[in-house]
Amino acid sequence: MRAVTWQGKRDVRVEDVPDPRIEQPTDAVIRVTSTGLCGSDLHLYEVFGPFMTPGDVLGHEPIGIVEEVGPDVPDLRPGDRVVVPFQIACGSCWMCVRGLPTQCETTQVTGEGMGAALFGYSRLYGSVPGAQAEYLRVPQAQFGPIKVPEGPSDDRYLYLSDVLPTAWQAVRYADVPPGGSLAVLGLGPIGEMCCRIALHQGVDRVIGIDLVPERIGRARARGVDTLDLTAFDDQDELVAAVRDLTGGRGPDAVVDAVGTEAHGSPVAKAQQQVAGLLPRAWAARLHQKAGSDRLAALYLAIELVRRGGTISLSGVYGGAADPLPLLTLFDKQVQLRMGQANVRRWVDDILPLLTDDDPLGVDTFATHHLPLSDAPHAYRMFQRKEDGVSKVVMRP
Repeated sequence: MRAVTWQGKRDVRVEDVPDPRIEQPTDAVIRVTSTGLCGSDLHLYEVFGPFMTPGDVLGHEPIGIVEEVGPDVPDLRPGDRVVVPFQIACGSCWMCVRGLPTQCETTQVTGEGMGAALFGYSRLYGSVPGAQAEYLRVPQAQFGPIKVPEGPSDDRYLYLSDVLPTAWQAVRYADVPPGGSLAVLGLGPIGEMCCRIALHQGVDRVIGIDLVPERIGRARARGVDTLDLTAFDDQDELVAAVRDLTGGRGPDAVVDAVGTEAHGSPVAKAQQQVAGLLPRAWAARLHQKAGSDRLAALYLAIELVRRGGTISLSGVYGGAADPLPLLTLFDKQVQLRMGQANVRRWVDDILPLLTDDDPLGVDTFATHHLPLSDAPHAYRMFQRKEDGVSKVVMRP
């Protein structure tokens, strides 16, 4: 089959790889009909290369048709249409029963000290072949796949794999009080969907902050109060503008939907680039012991949020030695919540919104639909924020 493979920093290729097959009784194999390109994939493209091996199959946002199921998968049949969550979880362990499939004790990558295995996301998360491919082997298929109806286009349900539950959890973790305000840093796919969900749930004031004109325009068109980073001379001006919109205190909650590759962090960016020049084994050890993120967005969130407020992190961070302003966090009495989205925890809340009324605008959420063969172009375009790109969906 054809699949998108990682070959090195900023080097992905579409190649022939072995077809997946049933390996365990709880496996299924699906034929992928659409697959998303996620901002998290760009971290592998740029920063987390030391944990990758040339030939690794990328991707973790699939929808498709079941082709084959193992004998211990009672609720799936060939021909079923399913969305596959990005994490792999059993559904029955202590963590899964408590709504934490990202910490599944059956699939935890204990050798790396990490949580549940993920599709297409480096050896840290199990080196499981990913979903930017024609076919996908799905472990723990007795729990993971979400059956969805025939009829609507793939885009109606595709985002259940990652975007929707990640944004939903970010907003839930933000815990905006009635009549409150939420600032969202970064208006890429997750940040923009956070804004849509917050507005749908009745948050009084949603403020979106970014520097890409097309992303700002998309959010503004849906009723978000938007601020363009490039319109301010420094962070103090931006903070003052946000406080002017929030009664002088700052927002009740801030979602950081940016993560490790934030603009405005030149020293950390240089450190990441230097690490990228080392042999992969050395760079991986360095990252795990002394890795650093570009923390401009997180520092901004800490500055923006009102005293006693909440910061919700949905952007991916991976540094092991990041300095945090603990005095400020403690003095402001900030609550900090974070983590990979527990997809199946939120599906029942989200599915009723995926109707023909489409209150979250999923049918038109993608800005680009491309064949899988165009994956190298899609990655370059998405990383460089070219051609008005916000969300890319690829079709094998």
